[in-house]
This record gives sequence, C-alpha cells and structure tokens, in this order.
Amino acid sequence: MKKSTVKLKELRNELGLSCDDMAKILNMSKSYYWQIEHQNRRLYYDVAVKIAAIFNLKPDDIFFDDN
Repeated sequence: MKKSTVKLKELRNELGLSCDDMAKILNMSKSYYWQIEHQNRRLYYDVAVKIAAIFNLKPDDIFFDDN
C-alpha cells in the first residue's frame, strides 16, 4: 500500500469510522469511497478537502507523500 492509503485508513480507524460511514459523511457511494482509499480512483481536490476536514487536517497531511 502507498503511504497515503495507509494514512487515510489509519485516520479513519482512529475515529472508529467504517468505509460506509465515510461514504455517508461525504455523500458518496461506499464503493466510490473505497476506491479513493485504495487509490483505484482519481482523487479530486474538492473531495480531498472534504476528507481532510473530517480529520481536521489539510489534504497534504494525508495525501502527499513527502519521501
């Protein structure tokens, strides 16, 4: 798994949220969210901002691999 995938899953689990919970919060299908989390779907900036806001972070904190 890529770093951002691991980070997003860890953050989600820390809050006790499932993929289904995230999808409902973001108003998208569970499969769409799952594909984002596993980097099988392009992540658009507006969605990255919404996801980051759930964790009170900036998108770069989750999705940018600084290595």
